[in-house]
Amino acid sequence: MDVSSLGMPDIASLSMVMAQNKVQNEFGAAMLAKSLDTFENAGADLTKMMELSVNPNVGANFDMSV
Repeated sequence: MDVSSLGMPDIASLSMVMAQNKVQNEFGAAMLAKSLDTFENAGADLTKMMELSVNPNVGANFDMSV
């Protein structure tokens, strides 16, 4: 693309579009990172619930006599 053939308004609008695209890309990456964190936490919680459901009564009661 030959920049010398573009007029000043075209260069300004191109600059604005490129800046908007950069912001959109950064926002998308941040949202994906947040989603990944959420899914990792949900997976850890699900694993913990599954481990507890195998023997749900183990450790529920503790009787001690001295």
